[in-house]
Amino acid sequence: MPQSIRAGSATRAAIFAPLDGAGRAELVLQRLTDAIVLGVLHDGERLPSEAELARQLGVATVTAREALEILRRNNLVHTKRGRDGGSFVTFTGGGATDLQDDRLLAWSRVQMRDLGVHYSAIAGLAAELAADRASAADISNLEHILDHTDAGTADAARRGQGTFRLEVAALSQSPRLVREELRLQAEFGSLLWLSLREPLRRERCKAVQRETVAALVAEDGARARQLTVSQITESIEWLIEAKAVLEQKGRSTMTGSTSSPVPTGAPA
Repeated sequence: MPQSIRAGSATRAAIFAPLDGAGRAELVLQRLTDAIVLGVLHDGERLPSEAELARQLGVATVTAREALEILRRNNLVHTKRGRDGGSFVTFTGGGATDLQDDRLLAWSRVQMRDLGVHYSAIAGLAAELAADRASAADISNLEHILDHTDAGTADAARRGQGTFRLEVAALSQSPRLVREELRLQAEFGSLLWLSLREPLRRERCKAVQRETVAALVAEDGARARQLTVSQITESIEWLIEAKAVLEQKGRSTMTGSTSSPVPTGAPA
């Protein structure tokens, strides 16, 4: 049985894991932006050097340099010279919603549905295998994590959901599933669980996590998989509706209307 994944180390490992499609500054930029907005990389934290960042992500140094330059222009990072210099995160949460909404608008509905299908296959299978392979100690650890997860804010709830999904993937005892879970969280986690900005959806998410643990205890793999897939599907549907709302608001602003529709999708 592989050791369970811990919140801090695993999430950070995902942030600095090698990129697919190496050589694209946009991928480096998006991953670091997500990590900063979600609070995985904290305000004032020193980032790896350009050379070390490039090595960890598997990209050219010039690619890492280009991404850091854009982060500086976006006021997410500042760079100091000298002995104690380096690039430091400079973000206290202001404007996070706008950044997240911009990313949502940039995604097509086809892309979001395809993401949902792919992630459902990975996370659903991991949950099914976990029901068959998790020990009593593993379940106890998962319950402990849930008991100590703060769901009071959107960012905390997203981190908690990410940790939960990573733990379940680890209990599948499949290194490949764990690696894919890490990759998907690093690339899309901040977008996928955007619905957790709503308090009622955070409560629903916590309830689904508890139901999933109960399915693991009962060794009911089909139920664990169904809960996981349904949650992801509901989150994708929320994203599609939220995108429509943002597009409508943009059109309303252009025409001078003050209407502001609100997403009413199923809880995620």
